Amino acid sequence: MEIEVIQIRSLTKRNALTLTFLGMLGLFLGFGMFLSSSGLFAPGMLCFALGAISAVLGISKLIEPEVSVELNQEGLFYHHRRGSLFIGWDNVQRFDTPKGVDGIEMIELPFIGIKLKQINPVLDIIPGRLATGLLTEQRPLLMSAVTLDENLEELESYMNSEFTPLVVNEERYRGVLAMFGHRCEMLSKNLGYHIYIPVDCLDRTSDEFVRLLRDYLLRVRQVGD
Repeated sequence: MEIEVIQIRSLTKRNALTLTFLGMLGLFLGFGMFLSSSGLFAPGMLCFALGAISAVLGISKLIEPEVSVELNQEGLFYHHRRGSLFIGWDNVQRFDTPKGVDGIEMIELPFIGIKLKQINPVLDIIPGRLATGLLTEQRPLLMSAVTLDENLEELESYMNSEFTPLVVNEERYRGVLAMFGHRCEMLSKNLGYHIYIPVDCLDRTSDEFVRLLRDYLLRVRQVGD
């Protein structure tokens, strides 16, 4: 029995064309004010600045993929503007929302965490551009892990090993793949998950998406039995 494919479209892409159009309009109006009269310099500058901000926001939304997450019978695809990542269901241990520390309180982080059984299948296929992008975007997660653990010696150890080759299950990785692997292992140890999907690329709340993942995985396993 086939299970239907579910595609998640990010809410952040909404109003992308509108923002881009308004931004370009603002740029042209501001430029026109500069040329028409010196007395319109101040409003022209304001119009130009607002137009530039709107255009940048609109274009950044436009370059995001139409489908951010796709679920099918084989596994989960996470689509990013730098590439796509596939995680097979047979390599998933659990899903949940990771938690961090804010002062003395535990808070939910704006990500969906995926605990893997093995990290090798991910390191074998992840594009280098995507690994580099995730390393940059997920720096707040690194700080959350350090804050939660409160072990500066471990952070220093991680920073020293970040640029070294990584050996996992007798497979050796170098360069950006090794850096990404070290980061995944460190986050798994401190926050409990290897892979993190930001909630702002979803079309529902984190709790609703976690329930969807669990229900979908249960159906996949029932079909496979």
